[in-house]
Amino acid sequence: MSLLGLLVLLIIAAICGAIGQLLVGYSVGGCLISSVVGLIGAFLGNWLARQLGLPMLLAVNIDGQPFPIVWSIVGSVILVAIAALFTRRRTVVV
Repeated sequence: MSLLGLLVLLIIAAICGAIGQLLVGYSVGGCLISSVVGLIGAFLGNWLARQLGLPMLLAVNIDGQPFPIVWSIVGSVILVAIAALFTRRRTVVV
């Protein structure tokens, strides 16, 4: 994979991770964490889609490798929802 392809992949993954965080209503971090959430969400969502026999929806080819946009967002939602369940919200006492 070329450097430009890697940058495009990280940008698309960050957008998918951010959309997943917005849908859950919980943020696990900044832009770099959003791209990691998007990449892990793509693996999780793609695996889940294969297990359920679902088609790959809205895939973008980056240097010949398909990146599933919809399944990345679904996987990101699942990942962030699990992180939100196990992370306590900190309240500020004044």
